[in-house]
Amino acid sequence: MNILLLGSGGREHALAWKLAQSPELSAMWAAPGNPGIADHADCVALDLRDHAAVTAFCHKHAIDLVVIGPEAPLVEGLADSLRRAGFAVFGPSAAAARLEGSKGFTKDLCARAGIPTAAYVRAASQAEGLAALARFQAPFVLKADGLAAGKGVVIAETLAEAEGALGQLFAVRGAEVVIEEFLVGEEASFFALTDGETILPFGSAQDHKRVGDGDTGPNTGGMGAYSPARVLTPELESQVLREIVEPTVRAVAAAGSPYQGVLYAGLMLTAEGPKLIEYNVRFGDPECQVLMTRFAGDLAALLRACAEGRLASAETPRFIEDTAVTVVLAAEGYPGPPRIGGPIDLGDAEAGGAKVFQAGTRREGDALVASGGRVLAVTALGPGVGEAQAAAYRAVEAIRFPDGFCRRDIGAREVARERARGRD
Repeated sequence: MNILLLGSGGREHALAWKLAQSPELSAMWAAPGNPGIADHADCVALDLRDHAAVTAFCHKHAIDLVVIGPEAPLVEGLADSLRRAGFAVFGPSAAAARLEGSKGFTKDLCARAGIPTAAYVRAASQAEGLAALARFQAPFVLKADGLAAGKGVVIAETLAEAEGALGQLFAVRGAEVVIEEFLVGEEASFFALTDGETILPFGSAQDHKRVGDGDTGPNTGGMGAYSPARVLTPELESQVLREIVEPTVRAVAAAGSPYQGVLYAGLMLTAEGPKLIEYNVRFGDPECQVLMTRFAGDLAALLRACAEGRLASAETPRFIEDTAVTVVLAAEGYPGPPRIGGPIDLGDAEAGGAKVFQAGTRREGDALVASGGRVLAVTALGPGVGEAQAAAYRAVEAIRFPDGFCRRDIGAREVARERARGRD
């Protein structure tokens, strides 16, 4: 099987690492890739906005499967262009990718389909937004309607903060803002693969979005994660499938755009039951790193079956029992403008069995340097969250990256629960 993997982040490094383990793999290319991905694939310079160039590359190299990692090419319709050219693509059409590309679209779909989610108002202007705030109580949740790389959400503690955030969102992000009821509970992420008809659960995780320890500071693209999220019990997973994921897949298919790919449901586990916060139409980052570390099957075969509409006959996804924890090392300044160019020495971080997935990195001669905000995702396994967390932080300490920083409490809530269970 010849595979083209599109993307350059830690998510794509994790995908490349797992795809490379497939006995069906003949050759793999990545565009544009990164130095970590280059250990598993030939990295090529392709502009993902140039659909004709990507299609021509697929023809030239007889690509059997295209795996699209990031959300922007999906929202821009790259999967549609490649499917029209006859290629199997793991990733939804532009119409189906609106589940992530437009928060307003998704909220309206939930309202029509009876999918549990927060009450909301769509505001097309700052004046509309200011009027809508009166319908909610503090804290206020404001979301830019379009793609924002995990940074388009503001939780304002006061009305004055909400009014200021509303002005900023309209000034920076554009046409529409969604204002939502603040949901109380614990967040968790649930993943499912679907070819538009068959739906296969693909694990759970818990992300850490705020930049600082104790969930303080601004939102980021994700500072760490662990899997599985044991707070999402088998009973709750069944409820999420039945009440959230299945109605969504049916609604999108009924609209003429069957969903093919991974559907990532960000959930709030409230006293009333699980409610949808938002959808992502690709594997999360850094959630993908912990999922791939635990996945025990043939990823290439599974993703191809999904792309070709054969999930009904595919092997059910299998995961090892161990917990995986990933800690993101980010460059100073993130989530604002990061300090670029800082040297990185991975040392013997992987000597104890950890895996370092590269995200914002590049080569300058023989040196590895930072090229983005989130730079590395240091991932480790253990029989419980406590052991996996300790192994991940040991690997972090083995890395020399003077310009880097990380949260020191990834998985802390679940570690505390583990200790409490041990005392019972």
